[in-house]
Amino acid sequence: MRILTTGNWSSLFPSGNGFFVPINTIDPRPVCPDLAGPRPAERDGQATNSTKGYTLIELVVVVALLGLFLGLAIPRFRYALVTDDLKATTRRMVGLVREVRNEAIREQKVYLVHLDLETNRLWIEYAGMGEEERALAQEQAFVFPGGVRVLDIWRRGKGKQAHGEVILHFGKKGYVEQTLIHLGADDGREFTLTLSPFLGTVKIYDKYVDFVAM
Repeated sequence: MRILTTGNWSSLFPSGNGFFVPINTIDPRPVCPDLAGPRPAERDGQATNSTKGYTLIELVVVVALLGLFLGLAIPRFRYALVTDDLKATTRRMVGLVREVRNEAIREQKVYLVHLDLETNRLWIEYAGMGEEERALAQEQAFVFPGGVRVLDIWRRGKGKQAHGEVILHFGKKGYVEQTLIHLGADDGREFTLTLSPFLGTVKIYDKYVDFVAM
């Protein structure tokens, strides 16, 4: 058997067009790095990638905490919306003014809205009511919730009144004197209701508004 050494390649390809590469010229490193096995750092148990992710347990803990916070916050938020006495009283008075105006036009009667600023009560009367009906209406008066009160009432030509009883007159055509009703709560919030004489609209401001500032 004839053994070929590096000096014999020229005899196999005398024209110089051969495809063989001498052994001593081949790069001993593998073409694909993954075939070479783990690097020294990886063999020692040290990861080369420094980026760290979140584990499943950490994500579960974060989701559980978010759920707990939302569970505590949402009921309080809904409770504040539903049980806000100042806003509820304001909405009720707006509805009452509209209802009285419509009834005055429909029945062609003068309606009176009584506001007792001392006892925080409100009741309605109309022209032609008997004494018993008036007494019953007064007994069934709407009482403002605790913590909500009428601060004062301003009427054009009569000025501002903060004590006693105020009577708002609604004519047969639904007209009412221009009026500002100021409501307040124990937490310091104040609302203003403005009654338009002819349009029958009620505007609400979430602050104390005087007539000159409107």
